[in-house]
Amino acid sequence: MADVRTYTLIYVVLLILGTAKFVFFEIDIPESAAIGGTVVLAVIKSLLIAAYYQHLREEPRAITYMMVIAVFMVFLLTVAAGYSIQ
Repeated sequence: MADVRTYTLIYVVLLILGTAKFVFFEIDIPESAAIGGTVVLAVIKSLLIAAYYQHLREEPRAITYMMVIAVFMVFLLTVAAGYSIQ
């Protein structure tokens, strides 16, 4: 089980990543780069939350692999839905 120091460190990292998403749109870069950076930071934040706050790091590897497969399937469904809308 992770200790309070680890949770605090992850929380600070999540705060920094959230602030960086705001900063992307305030600095002088193209909007497409800001959106791309925001998506990348959102993925990193979701992985940190799943790994530490949902305790996937401490679960057996089979459960972690099942979660990865489920996320991949959701991604495939999202892509398929995007193509069907066009």
